[in-house]
Amino acid sequence: MDVLERIKQQVTENPIILYMKGTPDFPQCGFSARAVQAVKSCGVPFAYVNVFEEEEIRATLPQFSNWPTFPQLFVKGELVGGCDITIDLHQSGELQKMLTEAGQ
Repeated sequence: MDVLERIKQQVTENPIILYMKGTPDFPQCGFSARAVQAVKSCGVPFAYVNVFEEEEIRATLPQFSNWPTFPQLFVKGELVGGCDITIDLHQSGELQKMLTEAGQ
């Protein structure tokens, strides 16, 4: 399976998936740390991909999503955005609503 197909499969099979640097328990950049904190605070299970361990995904995902940086949050197969958008949605209460609906 080529990398684009793997990414499509991941975002399709996981209602909430965060592509990040590191892991939720050990984020390896400040932006990933803030994004994962916002997602975790919603209390909804989510999948993640550590782009440091998946070099092909790290190289290909920006083309797939048309978003150049990490982290990248996908909900129901759609790109939500990176750290700043995730934080803004969290502060407005929209992230909680979005993730709760996706997690059902």
